[in-house]
Amino acid sequence: MLDFLHRSIYICVQEPGDAPLQPDTRSKMMTKTTDFTKVMQDMMAAFPVDASAFQNAFKTQASMGEKLSKVALEAAEKSTEITSKWAKDTIAKLSDTSKAKADPSEYTKAVTDFASAAAEMAAEHMAAFAEVAKKVQMETVELMMAAGKDASEEAQAAVKKATADATSAVKKAAAAAK
Repeated sequence: MLDFLHRSIYICVQEPGDAPLQPDTRSKMMTKTTDFTKVMQDMMAAFPVDASAFQNAFKTQASMGEKLSKVALEAAEKSTEITSKWAKDTIAKLSDTSKAKADPSEYTKAVTDFASAAAEMAAEHMAAFAEVAKKVQMETVELMMAAGKDASEEAQAAVKKATADATSAVKKAAAAAK
C-alpha cells in the first residue's frame, strides 16, 4: 500500500514529458515542503489592514454585550422578587388554612378560600412576569435597532475609507508604472 502511495505521489509530481526521476531524487522531492512564509508576508503587505476597525468592532461588541447583560440581569432580579413575593403570599395563605378549626365544615371553607386566593395570586404574579418579559423584549429590540444603525454607519464609513485607500493605491501604482 505504501509503495502504491509513493508511486502515485511520484506520478503527480512528475510533469508530462519529463525524464523519470531517480529514486533518491523522488524521495527528496516528496519530503521538501514549500515555505509560504514570504508569500504570505507579501500578500498581507499588499492588503493593508486597519487594526482600528477591529478594535472599534470589539469595543462595540463589548458595549452591546454589557447592555444586553444589564437587561437580562435586571429581568432576573425582578423575576426573583416576583417569585419570592408569590412564595411568601402562598405561605401566608397556607398558614391560615392549617389552623385548627372547631367545625369540620370550616376546613372545607379554608381549603376553598386558599384555592381561590392561590388562583388570584397566580394570575397576579403571571401578569407581573408578563410585564417583565414585555420590558425585556422592548429593551432588547431598542438595543438591536440601535446596534444595527451603528453597524450600518460604521460599515458605510469603512467602505468609504476602503474605497479611498484602493483608489489611492491604484493611482500610486499607475504613477509608478509610467
